[in-house]
Amino acid sequence: MNKFKDELDKPRSNCGIVGVYNHPQASIMTYYALHALQHRGQEAAGITTFYPDEKSGKKRFAYNRGEGLVLDVFSDPHILTDVLKGDSAIGHNRYSTTGSSKRANIQPFTMRYNSGILSISHNGNLTNTDTLWKQLQDDGAIFQTTSDSELFLHLIARSKEKTIIERIREALRTAKGAYSLVILTEDSLIAARDPHGFRPLSIGRLKVGDKYSYVVASETCAFDIISAEYIRSLEHNEMVVINRKTIETGKIESYKIDDVTPASHHCIFEYIYFSRPDSKIFNHNVDKVRRKLGKNLAEESPVKGDGEEKVTAIAVPDSGNTATLGFVNVSNKKSNPTVFEIGLIRSHYVGRTFIAPGQDNREFKVKVKFNPVKGVIENRNVVVIDDSIVRGTTSKSLISLIREAGPKELHMRITSPPIKHPCHYGMDFPSREELVANDYENEEEIGKAIGVDSLHYLSIEKLLESVPQDKGVGYCTACFTGKYPVPIDENHHKLSNEE
Repeated sequence: MNKFKDELDKPRSNCGIVGVYNHPQASIMTYYALHALQHRGQEAAGITTFYPDEKSGKKRFAYNRGEGLVLDVFSDPHILTDVLKGDSAIGHNRYSTTGSSKRANIQPFTMRYNSGILSISHNGNLTNTDTLWKQLQDDGAIFQTTSDSELFLHLIARSKEKTIIERIREALRTAKGAYSLVILTEDSLIAARDPHGFRPLSIGRLKVGDKYSYVVASETCAFDIISAEYIRSLEHNEMVVINRKTIETGKIESYKIDDVTPASHHCIFEYIYFSRPDSKIFNHNVDKVRRKLGKNLAEESPVKGDGEEKVTAIAVPDSGNTATLGFVNVSNKKSNPTVFEIGLIRSHYVGRTFIAPGQDNREFKVKVKFNPVKGVIENRNVVVIDDSIVRGTTSKSLISLIREAGPKELHMRITSPPIKHPCHYGMDFPSREELVANDYENEEEIGKAIGVDSLHYLSIEKLLESVPQDKGVGYCTACFTGKYPVPIDENHHKLSNEE
């Protein structure tokens, strides 16, 4: 028997980050917030807290990090109540988009430097890592990890600026690429989004006695679980500082990172797949965008029934659920009678690894994860709605599984364009050679390869029509178009820092 990871053919989320300030149970609040963000990273998790030393009054830090889900890493409740003391904390869920998944790369990263202590959690990828790595090594830096996130610590420690705010700001100006950050200093919680705003980051607060505690997180679902109210999204090119002054006045200090704010390039895949549908990112609800994706998909490529028989629409759970509702809604309005059925049952109890008999095969992975409901598929005209196709191997296995349930016709509709290029800003897409859209000339050929009667991807035009179009807001579509908004170091890839 072979043991293998449960890695179905989906884009891998980057990471989830959390910061809590001025809460007597900061570590517990961070723990629950990380649990809500578990979908953003399942390899590892960690929390760091700052607390005053009882004798000297100086700030000390405590941390706990480990491999696995949040529930596994913090399975001992005494870690949260007795070890991770203090009223400020930051946390991190990891999926390794740069560097390997080795234990040393688990965040938050903490350092002592000539002005005190500092801890950092990072979501995203830097694109000038090779250049910075070489410059810092030539300057005598010794690296403890292979993660690009460690570069921030060295840049901050080596800065000649006088205040910690200016040190951090200088480091952020030097780093290029995608970053949403939470940084804990001895007296402040600092959060930042890169000048292009690739990754989401929001601010919230909750009442503690007669004061407020402040929370920063990748998505607002992290606020909901701890009953925090949403304040706003950080702007791109913005760094905010939350400190005792914020607690007293309610005002959050805000700084520009670069003097001139460039056009934003929000990651459009956050709306398509990564973020939870109950979250608000970039100041907008994910659920509404996904419904619009489904509606536009039905407008662009309807599936017509056979005579009086309705089309049966089934979602690939869970990310396809909301879009399927939109698809069915528009299909019925356009006189294409369609019914939404729960046609695939997903197992939520598959661990990160499991035992498979015989070959290490993808078909068995799909069977462990999904099971078709024969009663709503057999002898029906079925359309399967999914958010994306990466390598195509899982889609092929899933379609084969659904075929066994006996549909009359089987179609597939995808709520994003074909993925043709790797991401360098925080998603773990394969190389161009592994992407199925580059193996075939058109979607008809891809459809034949995965075994459906017809296949259609949402066009880039309809995709952009589906997402919010706020003034001055743009989107990164590099994985579809190959147009990268920030230059990338030559030979940059996930494990470049290990070479």
